Amino acid sequence: MNLNAQRRLAARALKCGENRVYMDPFMSSEISTAITMRDINGLINSGVIKKRYSTGVSRSRAKAIHDQKKKGRRSGPGTRKGVKTSRNDPKASWISHVRTIRSFLKSLRDKEVIDTATYQKYYALAKGGNFKSTGQLKRYMQDKGVLKKEKARKAKK
Repeated sequence: MNLNAQRRLAARALKCGENRVYMDPFMSSEISTAITMRDINGLINSGVIKKRYSTGVSRSRAKAIHDQKKKGRRSGPGTRKGVKTSRNDPKASWISHVRTIRSFLKSLRDKEVIDTATYQKYYALAKGGNFKSTGQLKRYMQDKGVLKKEKARKAKK
């Protein structure tokens, strides 16, 4: 039994595509007699013709992967992109970097290797990002003649 015309009318009434129209197979003789839009609407109201749900994308796989990532899985070298430091928070790395330099400057000041004016000067330079490490700061201070090599060794101990 060909119900293409009824399917087309039902699709227009239900405001969906023809593939989403469900017709009860046991009522096919009743559906075939419906030839007007009023007949089709009557069948829709009685539940003989229905609209199927639209198919969506399942989230089950995404949820499973998310659960694994919460456990710490799926984070190996094949997953990572970018350089080693790209996964680190830039602000956190800056804080730890500056704190080491500042603590080194404080130890020099407390051991009276440098005076407070020099300390303030190099503190400001450190804040400006002039030094990559305490080693670089130490070399810089030695080149400027602020820090002698013997004093630097004593300050470290």
